[in-house]
Amino acid sequence: MSARKVEAEIAIRHPRETSVLFGHREAEAALLSAYRSGRMAHAWLLGGAPGIGKATLAYRMARFVLTHRDPSAPLVRAADTLFVDPDDQTARHIASGAHGGLLSLERSANEKGVMRTVITVDETRETISFFGSTAAVEGWRVCIVDTVDELNPNAANALLKILEEPPQRSLFLLVSHAPARVLATIKSRCRRLSLRPLATEDVIRAAAAAAGIDPADPALREAAEASEGSVSRALTLLGGDAMQLQTRTAALLATLPRLDPNELHALGDALGTNDRAALASFIDTIERWVAERLRGPDPNANLPRLARLAEVWEKIVRAARDTESYNLERKPLVFSVFGMLAEATR
Repeated sequence: MSARKVEAEIAIRHPRETSVLFGHREAEAALLSAYRSGRMAHAWLLGGAPGIGKATLAYRMARFVLTHRDPSAPLVRAADTLFVDPDDQTARHIASGAHGGLLSLERSANEKGVMRTVITVDETRETISFFGSTAAVEGWRVCIVDTVDELNPNAANALLKILEEPPQRSLFLLVSHAPARVLATIKSRCRRLSLRPLATEDVIRAAAAAAGIDPADPALREAAEASEGSVSRALTLLGGDAMQLQTRTAALLATLPRLDPNELHALGDALGTNDRAALASFIDTIERWVAERLRGPDPNANLPRLARLAEVWEKIVRAARDTESYNLERKPLVFSVFGMLAEATR
């Protein structure tokens, strides 16, 4: 399959079905070493940019722990990585979402079939019954939250309660795109593990494996080099005219707080109506622009402005999810996003 033929929709396997991890050897080694030590932290916060493999690593760790329940077992001592054969019975149960020792918390569809914008408190309270009931399998029980950023306030407090008094042989793997914004009380109960963006070659290999693309295709390399180490971003850039849209959006961001209504109209038209890759590329470009300003060279230079920008970004995320979930017109979103950013940067 040529990268040039990749369209907006690319069938990518869920992280629970992915047995190969590209990059992140240091992070993987840290998890393996902690498990072998017998002093495993009960909660880990896996932080890093979107699309670099945090959830894949979380499921890889869960698969290893639920397959090798005894940290002192010879196979664990001899292991160089967290790899588990995908044909192993435990791996197959996890891939199908049917393993009794693993609970996954992630956004789900509501009763109308529309994807929610947050993880709800009712879903999070499943952790109480999951850890409190008689174990369906011996040994460890693992909960993966993908992502903790998407917990609504009540859900975050519900998770905090069980993190404060963790059951024996419980393991929480919390995925976060923005660990700095996670509740301080949650962070204080987790061991932090930061994942770096992937090297270009790892992005190429991961994207090729995920979407069945020829790794030698020049278009894939071009997307990988522009992806800033994110596999999901590379795949987005391969869809339609995503790279051109990214450039166009970046050019408008560079003019803020000045707004050009004609250019905003044109950008809204370029986003189309049903092109999910175009929308993803637009939001992705906005996210990187905001992240660069929040990181700083001097993040304390103008704290009120940075606070406004962080608040605006949260509103943009909600608006983008609503636009995608309800298939709303893109042009009003473009005007709303740039209007909020212009106000925040004045």
